Amino acid sequence: MIVVMERGASREKFEAVCRRIEELGYKTHPIFGVERTVIGCVGHEDKTPLESLETMPGVEAVVPILKPYKLVGRELKKEKTVVDVRGVAIGATDIVVMAGPCSIESEEQILEVARAVKAQGAQFLRGGAFKPRTSPYSFQGLRERGLSMMRAAADETGLRVVTELVSVADVDLICEYTDMIQIGARNAQNFALLQCAGRTNKPILLKRGMATTVEEYLMAAEYILSEGNYNLVLCERGIRTFENATRFTLDLSLIPVVRGLSHLPIVVDPSHGTGHWRYVASMALAAVAAGADGLIIEVHPDPAHASSDGPQSLKPTKFAELMQSLRRLAPAVDRNVP
Repeated sequence: MIVVMERGASREKFEAVCRRIEELGYKTHPIFGVERTVIGCVGHEDKTPLESLETMPGVEAVVPILKPYKLVGRELKKEKTVVDVRGVAIGATDIVVMAGPCSIESEEQILEVARAVKAQGAQFLRGGAFKPRTSPYSFQGLRERGLSMMRAAADETGLRVVTELVSVADVDLICEYTDMIQIGARNAQNFALLQCAGRTNKPILLKRGMATTVEEYLMAAEYILSEGNYNLVLCERGIRTFENATRFTLDLSLIPVVRGLSHLPIVVDPSHGTGHWRYVASMALAAVAAGADGLIIEVHPDPAHASSDGPQSLKPTKFAELMQSLRRLAPAVDRNVP
């Protein structure tokens, strides 16, 4: 249910309604809009007790939410969400670029990449310290040592850090080093991990699972918001289909679909979505044209010797060419690349 407060309703009336909702056994999720304040009521399947709220002072209407996802949908919040990560706004006019290697391998490697992507206008340094791999024999990451290297490189260059959380046990460690927590495709429906991320005060980047439908994906996002963390950014990174010419099928149609269903910002990962560096630039441009709020790009100084995902990584020179192309394209869709 959504409780719509009257225009200009006092703080006292708003707090009284929230208290009554909680007395009835539901969680309150207030959204402060430009013209109206609404309160999402989440809890029991039976919403009948909430109908009595219409008689309370300051309440304009009590409206049922028809979608299974309550907090991520536009029924609750009409305005688009903008997520602020230490001064970088994701979901505003600027196209936000996150760039870096798949895996952190050494101090020299991560610092070289950080300097290169910063020089071209990236705002985030991305990199993996904990690597969930299909094979247990593949490189699993440098763990805390890698996090420390990435934090140092980001601090030197003025970049924000985004890295993946793969286990509930590591949440405090990840929060110590990162500015934004990534939940990877393999954990898109790891509900305990989603709830754990939702209980942090860090912005979250949630990647779509490789076999999740749009509704399943938005329900995964619902787990995070239901824990009180509204700083969530969605990420399309390709899904599995019958096609094998690319590593995955990058589903750019998700962007307009999500725009119609949810207020959350969305970025695109064309590196994982295609699996080959030759296709990354064209799909990055297509993503921006389709309405993406940002991109996450894998960049490595020596892809041939990368510990993981070398074939899909851009060299710094190719990344520079991509950024130039993005700056030419962005104004055509009323966006900007800093």
